[in-house]
Amino acid sequence: MEAFFTERLMAQRRVSPRTIAAYRDTLRLLVTFVQRRTSKAPSNLDLADLDAPLIGDFLTYLEQERGNSVRTRNARLAGIHSLFSFAALRHPEHAALIGRVLAIPPKRFERSVLFFLANDEIEALLASPDRSTWIGRRDHALLVVAIQGGLRVSELVGLRCSDVILSAGAHVRCHGKGRKERVTPLTAQTVAMLRGWIAERAGVPTDPLFPSRRGGSLSSDAVEWAVTKYAAVAAQRCPSLRGRRVTPHVLRHTTAMLLREAGVDMSVIALWLGHESIESTQIYLHADLAVKERALARIAPIDVKPGRFRPSDMLLAFLDGL
Repeated sequence: MEAFFTERLMAQRRVSPRTIAAYRDTLRLLVTFVQRRTSKAPSNLDLADLDAPLIGDFLTYLEQERGNSVRTRNARLAGIHSLFSFAALRHPEHAALIGRVLAIPPKRFERSVLFFLANDEIEALLASPDRSTWIGRRDHALLVVAIQGGLRVSELVGLRCSDVILSAGAHVRCHGKGRKERVTPLTAQTVAMLRGWIAERAGVPTDPLFPSRRGGSLSSDAVEWAVTKYAAVAAQRCPSLRGRRVTPHVLRHTTAMLLREAGVDMSVIALWLGHESIESTQIYLHADLAVKERALARIAPIDVKPGRFRPSDMLLAFLDGL
């Protein structure tokens, strides 16, 4: 397991710290579960102790006792599969056991309708922070950048003052998933707002763009808590938000749908959001009701008898054209 983290993940694949943390948590849960089952200390466990039935029981434990969703269960299974794929190269004597674990499939799950904010809901959310306070002005700037840029929450908290360019060709530069750097253009209104915020922020280029009270970077949990808080305030003036869970990722969905409604091509939206493949962007096409309504308008009603085009009389056509 040590070689899996140091050699495979860090040295060979150079995965992100978030991936390492996710795999670490998965294997910590797994060895703790096995310890309770076998009464063996984690350091004394052998690969033979982690057979497919036990892994299956662990996945059931995650869902039924820990209350994890199917998506979380599948993410934990992906970490286990990665470990066993590495073990297959170093322990061929356990090939049969490893093959049975790798044969455990991810669980299928229902995909809910994509939730995004409408224009009136966006206005209500942006009006929620109290801009008479420093925290309110910071949070308002953060919400504007999140909705206009479509940034992931990890990208938002990772922004530095030097990542914002407000001269000609104004844009924000972020380091996204998969160590990819991308540039997102900014509207004139966002540029004006950020110019005022950066002047008030008065930080050096390496300082976080949206700092905490103590000057350090905000955590992802802090951003999620702030979005939830302002959504609750916005729900008082916008009833459609009541009972709905607004998260930073909902703001990212909102960006994509705004671009889609403006007629932006799906490949451009994929670049805007930093998707690895355009297939990840297809969910916004399914959520765009206007596309389906235009398709419906092209279909002849069922109870209408299809006719055949007959040109009008030449003389009448001449007179109609005058």
